[in-house]
Amino acid sequence: MTIQKIWRPLAGIIGKRFIVAGQVTNSRYFAQDASQPQTAAGFSESEEFLSKHEIKIIGKDTGNLRPIFNFDDETNFPDSVIRALKSKYETPSVIQSVSWPPVLSGRDLVGIARTGSGKTLAFLLPALVHISKQEPLKRGDGPIVLVLCPTRELAQQVQVVANEWSNIVTRVRTTCVFGGASRHPQQNKLMSGVEIVVATPGRLNDFLGNRVTNLRRCSYLVLDEADRMLDMGFEPQIREIIDQSQGPRQTLMYSATWPKEVRELAGDFMKDFVHVKIGSSELSANKNITQIVHVTSKAQRDNEFWALIDELLQRDPKGKILVFSLQKLLADKLEYTAESRGLAASAIHGDKSQATRDLVLNNFRKGRTQILFATDVAARGLDVDDIKFVINYDHPFSAEDYVHRIGRTARRDQKGESHTFLIEDDAGERAKDLIDVLESSDQPIPEELKELAAAHPTSAKALRRWGNARGFPKVQGYGSFGNRYSKNDHSFDRRYERGATSRYDRYSAKDDDEVRRDFRSSRDRYTNMNDRYREPNRRDRESRDEDDDGFDDLRGRGGYRGRGGGGYRR
Repeated sequence: MTIQKIWRPLAGIIGKRFIVAGQVTNSRYFAQDASQPQTAAGFSESEEFLSKHEIKIIGKDTGNLRPIFNFDDETNFPDSVIRALKSKYETPSVIQSVSWPPVLSGRDLVGIARTGSGKTLAFLLPALVHISKQEPLKRGDGPIVLVLCPTRELAQQVQVVANEWSNIVTRVRTTCVFGGASRHPQQNKLMSGVEIVVATPGRLNDFLGNRVTNLRRCSYLVLDEADRMLDMGFEPQIREIIDQSQGPRQTLMYSATWPKEVRELAGDFMKDFVHVKIGSSELSANKNITQIVHVTSKAQRDNEFWALIDELLQRDPKGKILVFSLQKLLADKLEYTAESRGLAASAIHGDKSQATRDLVLNNFRKGRTQILFATDVAARGLDVDDIKFVINYDHPFSAEDYVHRIGRTARRDQKGESHTFLIEDDAGERAKDLIDVLESSDQPIPEELKELAAAHPTSAKALRRWGNARGFPKVQGYGSFGNRYSKNDHSFDRRYERGATSRYDRYSAKDDDEVRRDFRSSRDRYTNMNDRYREPNRRDRESRDEDDDGFDDLRGRGGYRGRGGGGYRR
């Protein structure tokens, strides 16, 4: 029996069939033509596809949305784009199949899918189609397409993909705007006029504030890894950027998780959006990754870690290994130890210059280095297809970070393997959350991990009642350690001292001298960070106190600023 639904072919370059239930989707950009009926076989095929991949689609007029199963029959992209797609991929990825129809019809969309699922092409190819339907840029016009990313690495990788596919479509110019690099080349590129801008929020806000560019022509906005941007405290900048784009706009938001902050942002700036969720609603890792947990002690971890490295290199002499650590100094130390063992290794973290980080990533991609030690700067957006193994030398502070870390392997439906070292003395509260991730991914759970979870029934997730999973107080603003703090509080030492104290209180073993000593050293290191800047002035003042009678007189009459008077100001 034929199910009477509506097929609406999209005119011109747009896909032929976007199926909606009940009524036609209003498209701001694309015309719609006569309808065609959907067959029962087509409906059954769509239902089977959605059920197989655990896809949930929520939104107005999406009850019978038909996914795109191949490139040429459904999308009607330009022939050059279709040929390039066929040469690289057999079929669209799952997120591409279900997001292209509403995006090509002009709908706002929220796409929730695991890392490495092809989200970049899911929004870039429709962006090229969108640009082709717009008027050419004029002098003084800003970009038509804006893609916001949380980190420099992710922004650069998105730009690489944008350059690759925009070269196929003529007269589409792209640029990347991010901090940590010279402003002048980026500024010149923006002022010359580009259709696509990939940016991090901070540097783009600077350019907008200085009127280097504008968003008057921006009609296609993408928030990539939106949850990470909010977690890093970029919400005020994101809102300022979106407020400057006041015209008709199509907004897309892609993320791996769907927290409350992302839902609020979507509700504020998106209208009648389509919500596409791939996979379980619970936090889960890629099932193509074999997850192995090593419960050990801090004294034995080094020996077990290097034994594991030797084992993995014997199993796959050319396999790339990505190792995560929580501290920058530890990443450098591991790199030094690996090089002393004759291994081709390098390290990347926030203290490296942008040129060094680019060089390290390029060498890792091309196989010049086999082992990369990294902090969480590489936990999202590091797009290297052939990473075989991911090792968590330190367990991350939250289950979300764990999922994103191990998601660097098993990209594009490949197989991968992850190893996580869990210190039994100080990671008990994270064991329960780790077990939940393992169970959702159908992974075996070691008995040692079960015992560790039983000994510490409080999970890291429960600790978020008063803070976040990392143990730092959660207050308003934006800032370091993945937390938000007051923009008016510029005292780094006091801020870290509060966080370190709360983080220490989270541990019940207050009699553990080693834990107490570690936190004291960390607190002292960061609390005294500004002394390197204050010390020269302090020594200068002391010398003046001894040698300059005039300075002493000024101190006696009220002194320099900070001691109760005007007088001598330094």
